[in-house]
Amino acid sequence: MSNQYIGYNFTISPLALGSEILIAELGEKAFESFIETETGISAYVQKELWSDAILEDIQILENPEFTISYTFEEIEQVNWNEEWEKNFEPIEVDGKCHVRAPFHEKTSAEFDIVIEPKMSFGTGHHETTHMMIQHILETDFTNKKTLDMGCGTAILAILAEMKGAQPIDAIDIDNWCYLNSIENAERNNCNHISVYEGDAALLAGKKYDIIIANINRNILLNDMQSYVDCLNDNGVLFLSGFYTEDIPFISESCLSKGLQYIKQFERNNWVALKFTK
Repeated sequence: MSNQYIGYNFTISPLALGSEILIAELGEKAFESFIETETGISAYVQKELWSDAILEDIQILENPEFTISYTFEEIEQVNWNEEWEKNFEPIEVDGKCHVRAPFHEKTSAEFDIVIEPKMSFGTGHHETTHMMIQHILETDFTNKKTLDMGCGTAILAILAEMKGAQPIDAIDIDNWCYLNSIENAERNNCNHISVYEGDAALLAGKKYDIIIANINRNILLNDMQSYVDCLNDNGVLFLSGFYTEDIPFISESCLSKGLQYIKQFERNNWVALKFTK
């Protein structure tokens, strides 16, 4: 196997959704490693599998809703652990929750979460994950049946279990996220998380005390009725993955289905809302 790689650096706007779609499309090609950056992603493909036409049918690059630019260069002998260490700093949320990679030292934080992101999103670095962690830290999860919808790395499901939630379902439509969530749940010694690959169709007939959904505006609006139907009376719904200007659309959908607005966090124009039933 060649140790030579072609490395692409993509600058993406809007960042979160664009990165998610681009990684999914590049993953269908020969690209094998992805690293989140402050402005987009870096993506790597073995030189022997590369051609100058490799991006030709990557649809998001032609989508007018996204602005994406890139550069690429040849790289020799990529040390992936070194790349992770350069790009994945541990984070702390509200002095209570520490999120780190396996190569970082443990701290004395009340909740210490170890995440190997691989090709999945959700390290706590993104504003939406950070705010959802804040919501979870404020909430009593003791013996609450919980759903982490669009679980990514399962970081939110893992924190929910650390706060006493059980049982917990973690669902994601992406195969990488499904496999990564299983691995991260095991890494954090979680015994109450069941991971499923799929979408809101899996929710039929299920009931939860707390639902966490950090996805994007369009999917949330499309699946909102499913979430409401699954939520027990007095249950709590946390929603994120959208911008401040999307609040009226999300709120209208929730209020029209009988939910009550409680509070929100905002961070760099991203929002995380809390509703109850």
